[in-house]
Amino acid sequence: MFERSRGGENALLIQPHAGGPAAPDVLEEFAELARSAGARVVASVPARIDRPTPSILIGTGKLDEVKAVCEASGADLVLVNHALTPLQERNLEKALERRVVDRTGLILDIFAQRARSHEGKLQVELAQLRHMATRLVRGWTHLERQRGGSIGLRGPGETQLETDRRLLQKRVEILQKRLEKVEVQRTQMRRARVRSELPRLALVGYTNAGKSTLFNALSGAEAYTADQLFATLDPTVRRIDLACGSLTLADTVGFVRDLPHELVAAFRSTLGEAREADLLLHVVDADDPLRDQRMAQVDAVLHEIGAGDLPQLLVFNKIDRIEGALPRIDPREDQPAAVWLSARDRRGLDLLGEAIGARLGLRRIVTELVLPGAAGRLRARLHALGAVRAEAHAEDGWHLQLDLAAADAARLAALPEGMPLRGLLADENSGLPVELST
Repeated sequence: MFERSRGGENALLIQPHAGGPAAPDVLEEFAELARSAGARVVASVPARIDRPTPSILIGTGKLDEVKAVCEASGADLVLVNHALTPLQERNLEKALERRVVDRTGLILDIFAQRARSHEGKLQVELAQLRHMATRLVRGWTHLERQRGGSIGLRGPGETQLETDRRLLQKRVEILQKRLEKVEVQRTQMRRARVRSELPRLALVGYTNAGKSTLFNALSGAEAYTADQLFATLDPTVRRIDLACGSLTLADTVGFVRDLPHELVAAFRSTLGEAREADLLLHVVDADDPLRDQRMAQVDAVLHEIGAGDLPQLLVFNKIDRIEGALPRIDPREDQPAAVWLSARDRRGLDLLGEAIGARLGLRRIVTELVLPGAAGRLRARLHALGAVRAEAHAEDGWHLQLDLAAADAARLAALPEGMPLRGLLADENSGLPVELST
C-alpha cells in the first residue's frame, strides 16, 4: 500500500501491560515481528495501563517519556503492541511527530512483504483496505470543511473523504469478486484431491516452528525457509510417498498470538486447506520454553476457522537444538501422540511416517501376486505406485512381490482391471484383512 524505505527504520517499541511487570516473552516476540518487517529496534518502553486513556491509550506521563526516548534513541517509528483506534493513532502521531503503527498494522505490513502468489496478494490487500477503512475518518482535517449539506456548500475535506470511501469500497468489491473466483478454483482442486482418495495432511503451527522445513523434507519441494516470523504465507500442496502410502501434504500460514481478525477473515480460503484435512500435523518448536502457550494459541485459531475438532498429530521439531534429544514417538492416552524429530537434519522422518499411518488407520500389504499376461494395465498401475519390489515372468504370468498401502490396494481392486486384487483381498488364507481401513 506504500513504498517502504530500503534502508529500514529505527523503531521504538511500546509494550502496554496491565499490572505487574511486562512479560519478556511477549516483548521479545513483538521485537521479532518488528525485525521481520525490516525495522531496527533501537529502544523499548513498557507502559502499565490499568485504565486506558481513550485519546492516547498510554497516558500523558508515559507519552512524555516515550517522546524523550524517541529523541534520545533517534527512533523515527513507534510500534505499539496493542490495537489502536484511529483517534488514538492520530493523536499519538501528532504528539510524537512520528509515524505510529499498532500490532495489526505491523502484521499486515509483514504479510504485504511476504505474499508471493496472486491469491496471497489479493488477500493481503483486502485485509489492508478493511483496516484502512477505519482510518479514513479525520484523515483530511487539514483541508477546509464547512458545516451543512447543501449543494455547493460542502468543503473540500468532506468531498475528499467521501471520494476516498467510495474508491476504497469499490476496490474492496473488486478484490472480493476476484477472491471468489480463486476460491472456486481452489475448491475444484480440493475436490480433485478428494476424488483421488489420497489421505490429506496439513501442517499447522506457530510461526517459525519449522513447518516449511518439514514440508521440504517430506515432499522434496523447495519452499522458502528462514529463521523469522511469517517467512512463508502462500499455501503449497504436494503429493508425498511415505511408508504408509501416498498422501497429499499442505503447508499453511503460521499462527501468532492475537492474530488480527482482518487476516483471519482474509486468509479463510487459504486456511481451508487445514479445515479440509484428514489429519493436522501440529508442528511445535521443541526448544521453545513457551511451547505449551504456543500450542494453546494455535488451537484457539484452529477453533476460530472451524478446524478445532480435526484429529491432530503433534510434531515436536528442532530437537537438534536440545542436547541429547533423540527421535522418538510418545504415545499419549489423553492427548494426541507426539513425534520428536529434526526436519533440518532429516532425523525421525521415518517415525513420523509410522505415526501418520497409525493415526490414519493405514495398513500396508506385503505379499506375492500372480498376474496373467492380460493384466498389463493393473501391472502398470502397481509399478506407477512404486508397489512392486520384485517381479519375475513365468508360464502362468507375472509373479510380483508387492508392498503397497491397503488403501491403494482397495482402490485398485475397485477398478475394472482390478479383479486379481479382489480375489486376493477376499482370500482369507492370504493373511490380508478383508475389511481395509482407509
